Amino acid sequence: MKSKHLIATSMALMGLSSALSASVVVNQGITEAEVRGAQTAWCKALVDISQTGATKGQAAAKALAEQVIDSAYGYQMGAVLFKPTLTVVPQTFRTTRAGALAYFVGGDSNFPKDKGFALNGWTACESKNAAIFIAGSSASSMGNVMITDKAGKVTTVDKTWTYVKDSAGRLRIVVHHSSLPFGG
Repeated sequence: MKSKHLIATSMALMGLSSALSASVVVNQGITEAEVRGAQTAWCKALVDISQTGATKGQAAAKALAEQVIDSAYGYQMGAVLFKPTLTVVPQTFRTTRAGALAYFVGGDSNFPKDKGFALNGWTACESKNAAIFIAGSSASSMGNVMITDKAGKVTTVDKTWTYVKDSAGRLRIVVHHSSLPFGG
């Protein structure tokens, strides 16, 4: 009788062991390819918003910018530490979705100095990293973004981004700092 009980107990433990080995593994690790992909997508979105504004108007550009912000930034996770290139006191930092949207496409009376950075006729955008630092579930990049306007003039900005993954495993920007290079 004891041997049957031992066999049943052993089999039950083996079943438990099998159940444990089949458990779900969550890996929020970020790869270099994901960071570079997010930067490329951000540049493409900037040009798309600009072209949409030029061909379909500010309302269409705003609708696209809302989609971009909702898919690229982590505002649904909390405050995003966003310091756009051309902002002034007292609205230098844009920790809310509304502040980011106003910066990109203007048209918000709560941000009267915003004319819509993304509506400047941008035709190309490229990101060049000085470095990417990946620490498991977060990644930061620092470098330059070169944006070209319709006249062919290139504007270079210093850019730092930090990314985390949301609960669905999508990369989200949670820090975005941009400034013009110091002229000395």
